[in-house]
Amino acid sequence: MSSTATGTSALTQLKSAQKSAKGVSLYSRFVNRPAGRYLAAGSHRLGLTPNQVTLISAAFSFAAVLAVAFARPTWAVGLLVWLGLAVGFAFDSADGQLARLRGGGSAAGEWLDHVVDCAKLTALHTAVLIAFYRYPGHFGTSADGWLLVPLGFQLAAVVTFFGGLLTEQLKPKAAPGQTTAPSTVRAVALLPVDHGVFCLVFLLLGGGGVFRWAYTGLAAAAVLFLVAFLVKWFRELSAVRR
Repeated sequence: MSSTATGTSALTQLKSAQKSAKGVSLYSRFVNRPAGRYLAAGSHRLGLTPNQVTLISAAFSFAAVLAVAFARPTWAVGLLVWLGLAVGFAFDSADGQLARLRGGGSAAGEWLDHVVDCAKLTALHTAVLIAFYRYPGHFGTSADGWLLVPLGFQLAAVVTFFGGLLTEQLKPKAAPGQTTAPSTVRAVALLPVDHGVFCLVFLLLGGGGVFRWAYTGLAAAAVLFLVAFLVKWFRELSAVRR
């Protein structure tokens, strides 16, 4: 069988082995997961393992993080940062898809994926904090209060990430075949807290104050969604009898 045929077969298998779209934003459903599917099929052809794909994702993401923290903020740097984050996010989707294509992942692989995700979230907001501190004239962040924005954003992002994972572990598993159709309204509403949409804000890095306000807007959205998620998760878990 040719490598092209193998790649086509992998894509076909991946299309029928996707995770539920419930609770997933439009960006992840229609952009990131399809991109990850092609990357997973290509990785399969190259003989890569899911853990290797996770490390590739980390390499792209952390290269972008370092650029935010230490490169002078320009429009060109912003484009490169967005590209690194977006490709890293697509590979983040690809590792799980590759694992399912190979017959299922491992506990160690899932652990590595979550650790990298958590490190990426923490490091990215730390990098923005460093950029605000190093280039106050560019971003208009000479007032120390602006340094609290990335700290608050980081707190909201990490608590949402951890809370969502813990809720999944504590909730009873749905019975096989017991699924509900994904809500388009919910998929649109979740766009402000989708990592792919967050990556787009770095295209404004060269704009200084424009980036600062766009980032602050997403930070406010992250805090509001965190409150809503915490209420929802607590109610769901309160109904669980252990």
